[in-house]
Amino acid sequence: MLRRKLHASSGGLLLALWFVLAGCNSHATSRPSQEAAAAQSSSAVPPAVAPDTSGAAPLIQAIATDGTLAELHAPNFKDYQSLVQALYQPVNFAPVWIRNGQPTPQALAVIAALESSLQKGLNPDDYDAPLWPQRLNALKAASGNAEMIAKFDAALTVAAMRYVSDLHIGRVNPKHFKFGIDVEQKKYDLPQFFSQNLLNASDVPKVLAGVEPQYYFYQRAEAALQTYLKLAAIYPTDSLPEAARTIAPGDAYPGEEQLIQRLQMLGDMPREAGASNRSDAERFAVYNGPVVDGVKHFQNRHGLSADGKLSKETIRQLNTPLSARINQLSDSLEHWRWLPSSFAPLPVAVNIPGFKLRVFNPDHSIALTMNVVVGRALRTETPVFADLMKYIVFRPYWNIPPSIVRSEVAPGIAKDPGGYLARKDFEITDSNGKVVTGDAVSPEVLAQLRAGKLMIRQRPGPKNALGLVKFIFPNSNNVYLHSTPSPELFDRSRRDFSHGCVRVQKPAELAAFLLKDQPNWTLDAVNAAMQSGPNNQQVNLTRPVPVILIYMTAIVDEDGQVYFYDDIYGHDKALNAVLAKGPPYP
Repeated sequence: MLRRKLHASSGGLLLALWFVLAGCNSHATSRPSQEAAAAQSSSAVPPAVAPDTSGAAPLIQAIATDGTLAELHAPNFKDYQSLVQALYQPVNFAPVWIRNGQPTPQALAVIAALESSLQKGLNPDDYDAPLWPQRLNALKAASGNAEMIAKFDAALTVAAMRYVSDLHIGRVNPKHFKFGIDVEQKKYDLPQFFSQNLLNASDVPKVLAGVEPQYYFYQRAEAALQTYLKLAAIYPTDSLPEAARTIAPGDAYPGEEQLIQRLQMLGDMPREAGASNRSDAERFAVYNGPVVDGVKHFQNRHGLSADGKLSKETIRQLNTPLSARINQLSDSLEHWRWLPSSFAPLPVAVNIPGFKLRVFNPDHSIALTMNVVVGRALRTETPVFADLMKYIVFRPYWNIPPSIVRSEVAPGIAKDPGGYLARKDFEITDSNGKVVTGDAVSPEVLAQLRAGKLMIRQRPGPKNALGLVKFIFPNSNNVYLHSTPSPELFDRSRRDFSHGCVRVQKPAELAAFLLKDQPNWTLDAVNAAMQSGPNNQQVNLTRPVPVILIYMTAIVDEDGQVYFYDDIYGHDKALNAVLAKGPPYP
């Protein structure tokens, strides 16, 4: 896979995240099922192929029937078996990639794409990329050998189907990671696609380019990957020297020459601002000037506080090999491929590890951007899923989830039954919302609360954990966007502090934008509703707005810079572990 290849051997990216419609929580396998294949085969159009005069057809049929081919790097193709059969059946299992004993121009163009799959963030071994030169030579020398033709043709069909599917919907089904994103709506009828679009294509590269997500920012991410692949070949492999303490501007740092080289190669520091423009004393003794500015730029791109100090974490990020950055870009491209192709106006997107929310105009320009706070790593992680925002609530109650009642609230009441509720501005209610108490709590009421017979909520107001507005997209995760009484958290570089919901930095601006087609809801009106309007006031959106919570540790942002973030939830790690096993992928 890409990782094994690397051991052997850049702008504004989140845009298409926002292209999600309803139904994204339904699930489907990322590989075509046997039932789907049977339905697909009925619509396949036979390619224009020559009759089989080599005798390869029975051998191709046997391979397709078996679902394995030992000559493949990943011999088991049972996840594509019925699709391979559906492609060959209309032509009586004649070769589709070979004419007169030699590969067609389309076959050669597809092989060239497979050999370049690393540039797409894919693993060339999955498509037998290193084996095709040898196979082509052997086929040329075989003089119409039926077995050679059959194995070559079947191998190319399997590799090409894997490549087209992987490039279009990703390699691993997001359901495998319990992500609420559905790839079913994106699947191709592969036999039909090959027959109608690929086997007789006059421009195979154009056809394959159309397979990829067509979002401009996906393409910029892919371009960034190619830049990093080239840079990896010349990037220094030695590490910057560690420091016993944080290096502040004006301090001496023995690794400054190496630091400058890295910053310039990564684009964080102009080459004309290098060491050659500084005195020997500055060059070899003092960390200051443009080098500090370069470090700040680097820190900003890597989710660090841009203070210009060479902390232990900053040096660790500087010493991270480019192979790891390439993997991050490749993983993010995988996430891109999971996303639906269609979109509705005013999409809202949150990139969880980047701690950012963006809202896009119908023309894909950015309408709003803001920092967010997401769920705590390991404890209350924000889920990855997509749904439709339907309404906004001003001055909401916070209906505290049972898990928080059990783990935090009930123990707090037990310690201070007379004052806990008043201090937190909580009240206990029955199932109909009738207030039982907002003051002292008797043992009997506490017992009912612990048993789940009573509920607890926080009254609207400045103390409310949801702040003064919440944005609701009904979902089984009970997750939504909301404001917060703790705005100071938005200034931190790492912002995973919530119980799973997403706190937004500019709630009034977000609400006003989402309600802009309702003239009464100006920014002033929104602020008034938040500060002094009626409690729990629900305002429905004129039309639902797609919201997606996605996970990308590498993005090319709207400023054209490549940004890298920590894998705070370990989702990239989990994805890489699956990819390391090779196909068939779950």
